[in-house]
Amino acid sequence: MSASPEIRVLPTPHALVEEAARFVRDAAQQAVADHNRFALALSGGETPQALYALLAEAGPDTLPYNRVEIFWSDERGVPPDHEESNYGLAWKVWLARAPLDPRRIHRLRGEDDPERAAADYEAELRRVLGDPPRLDLVLLGVGRDGHTASLFPGEAALASNRLVAAATAPVPPQRRITVTPRLIEAAARVLVLVTGRDKAEAVRRALEDAPTPAVPASLLRGPGITWFLDDAAASVLSPR
Repeated sequence: MSASPEIRVLPTPHALVEEAARFVRDAAQQAVADHNRFALALSGGETPQALYALLAEAGPDTLPYNRVEIFWSDERGVPPDHEESNYGLAWKVWLARAPLDPRRIHRLRGEDDPERAAADYEAELRRVLGDPPRLDLVLLGVGRDGHTASLFPGEAALASNRLVAAATAPVPPQRRITVTPRLIEAAARVLVLVTGRDKAEAVRRALEDAPTPAVPASLLRGPGITWFLDDAAASVLSPR
């Protein structure tokens, strides 16, 4: 992706999560008005977990749940009830309390062979969203090494022509399934959520250095991409 993303800096993680919840609601309203459906891809991590908790607390009227389709940007190679499961996190914190038809929750099967799970998920995306599939909003985070989703530095999936691919993480659980840049680039909107001083250098490299597969998050620079940073995560960016 080229061009410049929108960058918003919020004073605290809580303020960031509140603004992210408003962003999700606005994206949902626009998508439903445009094409009567809101296709949302979730991610794992502490900041998304706080967002999911806030959406759950907001009650059944916060989103047009009868028009929401839930997907995932990546999954670890574990069963859904495992503590490392991205699906399990979202289910426990939010989805179990949401008035969603279970058929609208499209789980990435981390317990399956990653190559097969990736192919099956790509087929599911095409079945639900059409061909080529276009997500309305993808939620992403950034790791200290600059990874996003399960696109780690130098990962082969970064150059894949697939929409969903098997991947290998440098830390356990190493087996992963991830969306690829091709699917992310096709999304109407992408929201990148980053909090904490420990992510500040990764944020700087992603936003200020030249895009490179060595810092996968540096590829997230298109016009449909918005970065939400708290003050700590933005602390080493050049003044804007």
